[in-house]
Amino acid sequence: MCGRYYIPDDDDDGFQIIYEQIQRLYENSPLLAEMKRGEIFPTNIVPVYAGTVPTLMRWGFPGFKGKGQIINARIETTSAKPIFRKAYASQRCLIPASNYFEWLKDGAQKQKYSIGLGKPFYMAGLYKESTASPIPLFVILTRQAAPGIEFIHDRMPVILTGDLRKRWINYDMGDVFDTSPDGLDYYACS
Repeated sequence: MCGRYYIPDDDDDGFQIIYEQIQRLYENSPLLAEMKRGEIFPTNIVPVYAGTVPTLMRWGFPGFKGKGQIINARIETTSAKPIFRKAYASQRCLIPASNYFEWLKDGAQKQKYSIGLGKPFYMAGLYKESTASPIPLFVILTRQAAPGIEFIHDRMPVILTGDLRKRWINYDMGDVFDTSPDGLDYYACS
């Protein structure tokens, strides 16, 4: 599961281009002031790629009967679940991050882990338009955890590398993504 992630507060770590593009696109919009940096929580407004240029989106689909937020989707079941089916077929996105957080539970105690690559990476996501929101909404796709981090949590975000990023965004219905634990090209984060 991915319940929080991090976008640097400043323009370091390769995020400068993203910030510049967002500032140009939303120059006179109040949404620019709502964009979050630093530790990102569900319902925050952040930059997301749904094409070649980032756009602002809000994290979370409305839950069943409008209650709560759905922030993650299991990649193994997204094409079959009604809430994700349309987005899986045609509304894919990439969420830039420098790391994400997981908590190791030991009884009543929780230990927070920051998991990253030491450089920016992109998590696979789905988005949709909503009449209740002026901007699109997104969820982060998850998969079985990589062997090096499964002791913390049994799920992790789908982190796409290289060519898979382009394939994910430019998805063709004839394209088949292997969603088995070893089928996706991901970095074993440490």
